[in-house]
Amino acid sequence: MIKRFQEWLKGRQNRHTTEPLLEKDNVPYHVAVIMDGNGRWASKRGLPRVAGHHSGMKAVKRVTIAANDLGIKVLTMYAFSTENWKRPRDEVDFLMKLPQQFLAIELDELIENNVQVRMMGYREELPSHTIEALEEAVEKTKHNTGLILNFALNYGGKRELVEGIKEIAREVQEGKLSPDEIDESTMESHLLSHELPHPDLLIRTSGELRLSNFMLWQIAYSELWFTDVYWPEFTERHLKEAVAEYQRRSRRYGGLQ
Repeated sequence: MIKRFQEWLKGRQNRHTTEPLLEKDNVPYHVAVIMDGNGRWASKRGLPRVAGHHSGMKAVKRVTIAANDLGIKVLTMYAFSTENWKRPRDEVDFLMKLPQQFLAIELDELIENNVQVRMMGYREELPSHTIEALEEAVEKTKHNTGLILNFALNYGGKRELVEGIKEIAREVQEGKLSPDEIDESTMESHLLSHELPHPDLLIRTSGELRLSNFMLWQIAYSELWFTDVYWPEFTERHLKEAVAEYQRRSRRYGGLQ
C-alpha cells in the first residue's frame, strides 16, 4: 500500500515537465518544511553525514529567497528536533554550529531581502554560541517587514503541547483561569508559534511519509506535500511544484464547498 501511494505521489509531482504556473492570489501564507535527507544525500556520494548538513544549509538560503520571491510570508524550517540529541555527538556538535555558520555568511543578504529571522524551540539545552548567533540575527532583523524565516530549533510538538498544558494548569491553580474558559484559543495562545498563523502547506523531503513530531497542533488542517528529493537537492523549482499542488487542492476544513 505504501509503495503504491509513493508511486502515485511521485507521478503527481512529476506530471508537469514545464515550469509550474502559479496563481499569484493563492500562494500559501505560511509554509513549514521538514528538511530531511541530508545524511542520506551525503552517504550516497561517499561523503560524511556532516557534508550533507553543510549542503543542506545552502538549500535553506536558496529556498528562503525563492519563498520570499513567491510572496510566501512565513517559512518555518525544522532545523533540529528534541529527538535529534540521540544522534552521534560529533554530528550534534556540527549541527549546533550550523546556525552560526549560516548566519555569518547569509545574514547580510537576508537583511537586504527584508527577511525577519525568528526562532521557535527550547533554548535551555542549546549551546551558548548557537543561541548568541540566533539572538543576533533576531535583533538585527526584528524591524524587517518581509518574509519571516522561523527556525524550529530544539523543537518537539509533543513537548510544546505538554509545556502549554502545564502553563494552563498553573493559571487555573493560581485562579487566573477557570477550567470552563479553556478552549482551542487558550491552547493556541500557549504554543511556541502563538504569534504566527498555522501552516497552510507542509513540505517534507527525502521520501519519508511522517510528521516526526513537528507542529502537531498547528498542522491539523495543513496541506501535506511529500517528495523523494533530498533536502540538499531541493530547489526553487521544487518549491514551485509544491505550491502548484497546493493551488490544485480545495481546502474545506471539514465542511463542504
